[in-house]
Amino acid sequence: MTETVSTTRQGVGESVRRPDATLKVTGEFAYSSDLWLDGMVWGVTLRSPHASAWIRSIDIGPALAMPGVLAVLTHEDVPGEKFYGLEHKDQPVLAIDQVRYQGEPVALVAAEHPETARRAAAAIVVDYEVREAVTDPRLATEFVRRQPVRVGDTFAAEVVVTGEYEVGMQDQAFLGPESGLAVPAEDGGVDLYIATQWLHVDRDQLAPCLGLPPEKVRLTLAGVGGAFGAREDLSMQVHACMLALRLDRPVKIVYGREESFFGHVHRHPAWMRYEHGATRDGKLVYVRAEILLDGGAYCSSSPAVVGNAASLGVGPYEAPNVDIVATGVYTNNPPCGAMRGFGAVQACYAYESQMDKLAAACGLDPVEIRVRNAVSQGSALATGQIIDSPAPLAEMLRELAAMPMPGPAAEDLRDLPGGVSQTTHGEGVRRGVGYGVGIKNICFSEGFDDYSTARVRVELIGGEPHATVHTAAAEVGQGLVTIQAQIARTELGIDKVTVATADTKVGSAGSSSASRQSYVTGGAVKAACEAVRERFEGLPVVEALEKHGPIEETREFRHRPTYPMDPVTGQADSHTQLALCVHRAVVDVDVELGLVKVVELAAVQDVGRILNPAALEGQIHGGSAQGLGLALMEEIQVRDGRVLNPSFTDYLIPTVLDMPPMQLSIMENPDPAAPYGLRGAGEPPTLSSTPAIVAAVRDATGVALTRVPVRPEHIVGIPTR
Repeated sequence: MTETVSTTRQGVGESVRRPDATLKVTGEFAYSSDLWLDGMVWGVTLRSPHASAWIRSIDIGPALAMPGVLAVLTHEDVPGEKFYGLEHKDQPVLAIDQVRYQGEPVALVAAEHPETARRAAAAIVVDYEVREAVTDPRLATEFVRRQPVRVGDTFAAEVVVTGEYEVGMQDQAFLGPESGLAVPAEDGGVDLYIATQWLHVDRDQLAPCLGLPPEKVRLTLAGVGGAFGAREDLSMQVHACMLALRLDRPVKIVYGREESFFGHVHRHPAWMRYEHGATRDGKLVYVRAEILLDGGAYCSSSPAVVGNAASLGVGPYEAPNVDIVATGVYTNNPPCGAMRGFGAVQACYAYESQMDKLAAACGLDPVEIRVRNAVSQGSALATGQIIDSPAPLAEMLRELAAMPMPGPAAEDLRDLPGGVSQTTHGEGVRRGVGYGVGIKNICFSEGFDDYSTARVRVELIGGEPHATVHTAAAEVGQGLVTIQAQIARTELGIDKVTVATADTKVGSAGSSSASRQSYVTGGAVKAACEAVRERFEGLPVVEALEKHGPIEETREFRHRPTYPMDPVTGQADSHTQLALCVHRAVVDVDVELGLVKVVELAAVQDVGRILNPAALEGQIHGGSAQGLGLALMEEIQVRDGRVLNPSFTDYLIPTVLDMPPMQLSIMENPDPAAPYGLRGAGEPPTLSSTPAIVAAVRDATGVALTRVPVRPEHIVGIPTR
């Protein structure tokens, strides 16, 4: 069918304003934590204080005796299956005979008032037999997944550099804590209003645990205050539903900030050893790597994270000989799972650090070493997969290097490391410049049935054509609602478009992760609109609707197939699409105090085709900010399985004062296999910004810096534990 693009305003390619923008700026937007229903009660979760322990007994009597307490539930009250999980059902709804991490849910309380529920939860007496926790992943013996990638047999070279690198545990740090409202229904089912990333996978985990058929567990997306991967797994969903069904009353659960740190997965900490061999002129001969990822107490999405780390462990470079082994292990640390970048972030920090080492060893500029080894269309990844769409990495690097540099260090104290605290007046400040390159897979990989469903209805309202788009795709801040409407306007030539609230009344749209929704749900909306348009029979829209009445079509969209990686060699066409981003960082460092000021970030990213310029720029800025956080400040500090800093007082995230000005160059080299030629854009900036910033700090200080986040003591050489 010939593709038609309307001239309607606010279509594909326009900077269309988000429909929720004003409400969010003014504080009027309703998030899931704002949900309210007459007669509702409050739920609270009791969590384990221990990282590893047997449960000898649970005495709920003191809690039940408190006035205002309506129910106290333990694992014995789970009405259906007692385990759930995103990929494997290994996580108990409530702890049964043991706890495997600090913060594991043990019991639930419902009360008329949230404070009563909290006091009642604290009154529950749990007799624990504490046991030794496995907290060092290097000593762990239980594997989530072990994935090699091997090709070639030459592992000797003229120039060899090695390095060992570590990535700390990063939190997604969304501002809206986990929350939702469960409402019992007359048919014996339950309606759940929830902030999540994947409505249908939530439902498919919930229904068996509740002992209900899927059609009696109905989910509607509530206002989401950020996600970044942490809302892929269940948190309070099953707990709220259990209480609501037990009491036959609506139940609301809202985590506080501290509980939120225990209530969701985090980015996997990583330990990596790399060896790069090259010719004297800097051409890669081989890459060897061992990548160890701490998955924590339960599986979550660790197998996919391991697969990404392994398949992308060389980075966007041509290496004829590769020997990589990525391993994920179970420990008694907090569970880890999806976070923006999803396994590729950890590997990127290591391989980019190695490329800088290799540049120095070969006497080359950091940009030049990358240009000489850059992939392009037709290159093979370490997995043997051929890059069959544009990948102009060398061009991107040259464009980045040609961008103007910022001016000299400012004299204003507010622009110096330490800011207005006047730790310096510039006497100990050194400037550094660094580069980072990242490659990220887009959409789900390794044979996953990755699809989305869209229903589009066109009807006359007040004599004017109006389109309604209905999908289950979660809007988590990335601008998907806006994109769906833009596509409908473009394909149908109709200005008035409504995007219905996402729920499970329509087929699955998959997860809002892996930078996939514009590709897959965008593709589904486009296909449904094309099907509607075919039924116009060549008539003007109004005439067609007057003749036929409302026209409605539902379509599924699947991207091209992918395949599981070979368990021995890792060879496979495992990915749908690949995206590139390159960063340059300029920093000022107080070398005496170890304080860092990021002066500027510059980025070049190829996005295939721009659907919404303003939203796209926001994604690049946001991804860069999270990469900055990992580089310099963000880490959940865990000691002996215990989280030491579960608050935004002690877990630091970049603010507007930490985020520097950015120069952006956005390239459009369409991918012929993707709708509109687009290329998923949300994750790649998170990869390359971290190594670029650390490289710049190394350039300013001369310190090796093999761990992120970089702390002041690393820069000034104070020994740490």
